[in-house]
Amino acid sequence: MKRIQAPLQEEVVRSLRVGDEVLIDGVIYAARDAAHKRMAEAIAQNLALPFNPQGQIIYYVGPCPAPPGRVIGSAGPTTSGRMDAYTPALLERGLRAMIGKGERSQAVVQAMQRYGAVYLAAVGGAGVYLAERIIAVETVAYPELGPEALLKLEVESFPCIVAIDAYGGNIYQEVRNRVKCPEYKEGKHDEKR
Repeated sequence: MKRIQAPLQEEVVRSLRVGDEVLIDGVIYAARDAAHKRMAEAIAQNLALPFNPQGQIIYYVGPCPAPPGRVIGSAGPTTSGRMDAYTPALLERGLRAMIGKGERSQAVVQAMQRYGAVYLAAVGGAGVYLAERIIAVETVAYPELGPEALLKLEVESFPCIVAIDAYGGNIYQEVRNRVKCPEYKEGKHDEKR
């Protein structure tokens, strides 16, 4: 288990390898589809982003409202593929890691290698457990998007697994190579989604 401090330095990112278990301390950002679309529009119009992505981690999450006595409600990862169209532009601007669930497109994997970034998988279905690792929340931008607003999260011991590293190591591909089911190996399982 490796403990890493966010925001991330490039040498830390490049030291991580597929399959490494990590605990994150520090500041990460939460954003889903709608916030990513707004950031992509800002980039297209050559406008400033509402946060500096340099060295940062984005967690693909739309948390539930905070229950009494908590800073945030259930905060499990959402499917990362919905952000694939927007991700390379953020990686080009220095984003160092993303947290989510599920595979990434080849374009995202190539951009991760080009700019030195990692994709971290969080356990789906563990939103309440993961919320306990979030100790502070601040809305940074797009409050009108509700749970899809851009949030700044302070985390302690937030658990993830390196699913895709900066060298193209890919846990999903490794599993596919070991599985005997031809439909999974050929990626045909994705067509049913």
